[in-house]
Amino acid sequence: MKYNEYCDQIVVQAGLFAQHLIDADLATPVPTCPGWTVGQLVRHVGGAHREAEQVAQKGRPPGQDDFRDPTHFTDTDPVQLGAWLVEGANRLAAELRAAGPDKAVATPVADQTTKFVARRMTHETAIHRADAALALASADRLETGSAIGSEYGLQAELAVDGIDEWMELCALPLHFEVHPWMRELLGPGRTLHFHATDTQADWLVDLTGDVIAWRHADEEAAVAVRGTVLDLLLLIYKRRPVETVEVLGDRELLDFYLDRVSFG
Repeated sequence: MKYNEYCDQIVVQAGLFAQHLIDADLATPVPTCPGWTVGQLVRHVGGAHREAEQVAQKGRPPGQDDFRDPTHFTDTDPVQLGAWLVEGANRLAAELRAAGPDKAVATPVADQTTKFVARRMTHETAIHRADAALALASADRLETGSAIGSEYGLQAELAVDGIDEWMELCALPLHFEVHPWMRELLGPGRTLHFHATDTQADWLVDLTGDVIAWRHADEEAAVAVRGTVLDLLLLIYKRRPVETVEVLGDRELLDFYLDRVSFG
């Protein structure tokens, strides 16, 4: 995806996020973010936007960040909170557009540019929007027997790029230093193939070497995972269970991979 598309999608995803909040109970727990409510989740995302705005403007994050752990927030007005989220997304997108894709900024990875920030904030917003939608849909089902107003969808191109970003970030060698247990993934014959059934996209994860490697390839693997690109995205982000996709081959390897791999 192009840089301006990321800037646009930050705003689009925030707007869709705010729509999920209409008439929502912000105290609803978010199962995929244990310990957080929907209101706290929104505060986390809006805070991330405001931190990223400072990064795009000044090249570094602010010294104080109250939003990474939002458990002290107790918001009660979904309309105001949704507007606050959209405001921050617009401010971030405007700052990123003004900076351009190649401005040098501080990031936790080798890509020290605003393009990384724009891409990361796009998928941060989209995935956390899924958290809210799934939590509110689950609450609707409990109360009414059906999901109301919390359906979640994502453009195929955006979902593909989200998986690409996940693969890139999860393959960073620094993970072995921060999370030594990830080295246990490596071993002979350990390959995984993720195949999107609704678009032309495949990912081959190779754990047979000294590092985690991946490539776009439709190849035989120890385990093959088939599903829509959105199902695959939500699966690797641990937002949906394995039962939502088709698994052929070594299910234990897939479970082990999903358990150990994370860039958060």
